[in-house]
Amino acid sequence: MSLEKQPYSELIDKIGTLLQNGRQQAVQSVNTILVQTYWYVGQHIVEFEQKGNEKAEYGSQLFERLSKDLVQAHGKGFSRSNLLYMRKLYLSFPISETLSHLLTWSHYFEILKADSELEISFYTKQCQHERWSVRELKRQMKSSLFERLALSKDKEGVLRLAKEGHIVENAEDLIKDPFVLDFLNIPEPYQYLENDLEEKIISNLQQFIMEMGKGFAFIGRQYRMSIGGKHFYLDLLFYHRILKCFVLVDLKRGEIDHQDIGQMNLYLNYFKKEEATEGDNEPIGIVLGAHKNHILVEYATDSITNKVLLSKYQLYLPDKKTLQNQLDKLLEE
Repeated sequence: MSLEKQPYSELIDKIGTLLQNGRQQAVQSVNTILVQTYWYVGQHIVEFEQKGNEKAEYGSQLFERLSKDLVQAHGKGFSRSNLLYMRKLYLSFPISETLSHLLTWSHYFEILKADSELEISFYTKQCQHERWSVRELKRQMKSSLFERLALSKDKEGVLRLAKEGHIVENAEDLIKDPFVLDFLNIPEPYQYLENDLEEKIISNLQQFIMEMGKGFAFIGRQYRMSIGGKHFYLDLLFYHRILKCFVLVDLKRGEIDHQDIGQMNLYLNYFKKEEATEGDNEPIGIVLGAHKNHILVEYATDSITNKVLLSKYQLYLPDKKTLQNQLDKLLEE
């Protein structure tokens, strides 16, 4: 093939793509080998402890002395905390084949900070499903994602969540209670309007979609609907590529009331008849408010056939200890 038929720039692009893919594979291979190596380090430490050598030779100073000697012999990477987490890596994943090649040591280092085996299992699976960066993993753990999702399930559901991660199969799987919007940086006492909340979300759309979860594609804001000669405006409109349906989001600054539910029901009926096309499933409506009255919600949604989901949002990180206590009670029942 002559250079006229295959432009030189195309040759450069092909070589560039090849090199980029090769480098990515090399980095991934290095990360995989590093995690496996640290797992074996953890195994050796545990076996050393189990033989009673720790007490006999070093007592409680094992990790301090081991860190000092390994750093001197092999350089950085063997701090006391790193060694403790290598030990925990082995204990948490006793079969090395269960380690994910998609996760780096930095991922595992954060995951192993979790307090329970259920959390460790959940965040490992979720990192694989969502392809989280280490930064996003830190944010989700800090926002107590596992507890927020688990508290909406029964005991069996919690155990399945920990084992499989959060898999979206139906409308109810879209809900977290509460949604945490700390990234909007709105002070809690601040008297904001619903328009202010919407503006902040649009300015932080990527983080909002990450909080909403996998599968959301943003379509627009203040989406206009003409119904019976009147115009109505939906705050946020998404399409969910997994559930294959429109997802309508309405924001409320205060408590969700029955009028908000009725309005969302109206919007959903409109979308079913006017917006949905062949292949679309029925739309889902989510009303996000700062508060919700559970009894009012129960009566207001009782006879509605459309999928109207209600959830709270909060502008600050939740109290993990409180959520954990609630989860412990659920698991004990």
